[in-house]
Amino acid sequence: MSEQAGNTDRDRTAVELFAGGGGLAMAVHRAGFRPLLFNEFHKHACRTLEAGGAEPRGDSERVPPPGAKVPLVEGDVRGLSMKYLNGLVDVVAGGPPCQPFSLGGVAKGDEDKRNMFPEMFRAIREISPKAVICENVTGLLRPSFRPYFDYILRELELPFEERQDTSWEVHDKQLQERLRTDSVDPHERYNVVVTKVNAADYGVPQIRHRIIIVAFRSDLKVDLEAFKAAVRPRYSEIALIRSMIDGRYWSAHPKVPDHVRKVVMARLPVTMPLDDGMKPWRTLRDAIYGVVDEHGQPRAPLPPVPWDELDRVDRKPNGFSDHIGWPDARIYPGHTPNYLDRPAKTVKAGVHGVPGGESVMLTDDRVRDEDSPTGWRYLHRYMTVRETARVMTFPDDRVLCGPRGEQMRQLGNAVPVLLGEVFARAVADALDAAEDR
Repeated sequence: MSEQAGNTDRDRTAVELFAGGGGLAMAVHRAGFRPLLFNEFHKHACRTLEAGGAEPRGDSERVPPPGAKVPLVEGDVRGLSMKYLNGLVDVVAGGPPCQPFSLGGVAKGDEDKRNMFPEMFRAIREISPKAVICENVTGLLRPSFRPYFDYILRELELPFEERQDTSWEVHDKQLQERLRTDSVDPHERYNVVVTKVNAADYGVPQIRHRIIIVAFRSDLKVDLEAFKAAVRPRYSEIALIRSMIDGRYWSAHPKVPDHVRKVVMARLPVTMPLDDGMKPWRTLRDAIYGVVDEHGQPRAPLPPVPWDELDRVDRKPNGFSDHIGWPDARIYPGHTPNYLDRPAKTVKAGVHGVPGGESVMLTDDRVRDEDSPTGWRYLHRYMTVRETARVMTFPDDRVLCGPRGEQMRQLGNAVPVLLGEVFARAVADALDAAEDR
């Protein structure tokens, strides 16, 4: 892992479960939390974590000193004891797999055994962290699942009220009763904040709807309203449209062909939208060809992928790894491409890492086409792994291991680093403020 970029006055620490390719782990680390342990099940993701600075821990339970490699436990989290870290961890973070529950299945108490939220609660009981960060899909909010999701939140609020050999409905009633009586030790109770997000609203060049659940240990008396204010969106589509109409966007991309600019501008409102005080959404073009990154720092544009090099050969152009042309991309109804001058579509894991049109992009290049109303047809291709990594705000030096499909799966399952960093920094600031009172 790289050096911490956050507050280094305190030795903040973290544990990352379900670490995957390391998106949330990098975010938490950038926010100033020193990782003490990673856990991940899939072997290719584990190799990615090792390439990023982790090392297999083996059976020896140890707490790494500052500057040491992060211990990685590969395998099922259900076999991992974390009691040796009790009292040493500021944040437990992770995106626990939570497979879809049918309405009938939940009503009958027939829960999917792949649901890993119970392992997050066990980790909290064993570690007693000051805060918890979870990311998951918005499907948890759908009406058929909402009663179970509310139960999950109550479990997070009272993780030490461990479920015994009962149905979730019975346990939920027990939790509600404890919350009504308010008789829980504040060291064993957490205050929970749920935020529904679109990653584009946080500077990520991607439309990605998720929920982020943050919990603070109650005895710390964290200012929850200040935390909520710190994680409000700062970017908007309106601001992007305004930047295109007033020309600021195009000034940042002077090499865009006039014919592309005309097509984009034709889709915009005739009148300038009112200023909402936000920053412009970042686009796929910003990510691939922009001269600055999401933090405003210089970043080299990715080199173009020649049309005669869609051949799976890694030539490492200009030193960029995994920037490999891939053949046979198609677009058709239900399989539409990404547009360069919009945020990318949601990067998904999917089958072989290329579901729908999520990894197909329309380029600036065009050819004559008599069947097109305009007489032209724009060419399309698969996005490279490196382009997709930029959409996920992974750094260019992040090595992704495994074949292409597995690399794309890791990216699709990850938390965009910038999105996670916004929340992790807000958690760090909230803990600092609570401890400085």
